[in-house]
Amino acid sequence: MSKKAVAALAAFPPGLRQPAVGTGRSWKGLAAIAAAYVAVPLLLGSNNYVMSLVVAAMIIGGIALAWALLGNLGGMVSFGHSAFFGVGAYVSALLTMKAGVPVLAAMLLGGVGAVLASLVMLPVLRLKGPYFALAILAYAHIFKIIATEWSSVTGGSGGLSSVPRFPEVLGFDLGSKSGSYLIILTVLLVFVAIYRAIRASHYGLALRAMHDSEDATRVVGVNSTLLKALMLFVSAFMTGVVGAFNVHYINFLEPGYAFSGLWVTLPIVAAIFGGYRTILGPLIGAVAVYLVDQLVFKNLIPSGHQLILGALLVAMIIFSPGGLMPLLRKGAGRKNAAA
Repeated sequence: MSKKAVAALAAFPPGLRQPAVGTGRSWKGLAAIAAAYVAVPLLLGSNNYVMSLVVAAMIIGGIALAWALLGNLGGMVSFGHSAFFGVGAYVSALLTMKAGVPVLAAMLLGGVGAVLASLVMLPVLRLKGPYFALAILAYAHIFKIIATEWSSVTGGSGGLSSVPRFPEVLGFDLGSKSGSYLIILTVLLVFVAIYRAIRASHYGLALRAMHDSEDATRVVGVNSTLLKALMLFVSAFMTGVVGAFNVHYINFLEPGYAFSGLWVTLPIVAAIFGGYRTILGPLIGAVAVYLVDQLVFKNLIPSGHQLILGALLVAMIIFSPGGLMPLLRKGAGRKNAAA
């Protein structure tokens, strides 16, 4: 990190935030949110198959966003987010089934459970690169073994069936496809707001400076280990809440599914494809990758359709390493310039 960056970090006043976005951009964002809440259920709500694909894509997007937050701000690449996903799912399912906790409250407690699970991972925060990634992956396997062997609580390899579904609120069934879509959409928007607030804060500046030189940030008094731990907790909470949502959405859970490697590989692909250094990139990448794969590639090649997705990802990495979002921004910039 350059001397100017270190000096700027040292002089950065607590509580200062980045400038607010322009009014026009804010209105566009609000319009997009309104369309997501209203247009999607109205247009696709009667098609349960497509809505189930949309919800699945948003579940992947939630994990991708949590993974990107840890990688972009925390500077840590994780191969073990399935640990947080599975723990959050089991905590929420068990609280509703055995303690009678309301489903929506149990979802948040599932995120808290994932944070508590991440506490045992704190010793590996001093590891870097592939060593940290593999250590987190090992924890995911440990939690999977615990869920399998602790059959008196988790049901073992047989899993948990008849997990409580989402309730009805004011006559609207949140357990329906449209209701579940509105829940996960709200969850993701809250996550985006949290991510944006962290990145815009002085903690976000310290985290970004840490990527250039962790030793330099320590010289100016930044506790890099504490900041990494906080990002791990936030990322774990997000993933745990998504895992909790998923178990009440499908109403079933077993260790092989809860801690599946798919909850690692698909979100990573989505985050990289969309642009993991952006906030919306992982979400857009998840929706684009999953829906295109399921609705287009799967129809073209029923067996082995993932090959096309893999080739598309390689092409994206080669021609646009920053992901899909920079391409969309360039396109919008050219359109505005032409206008």
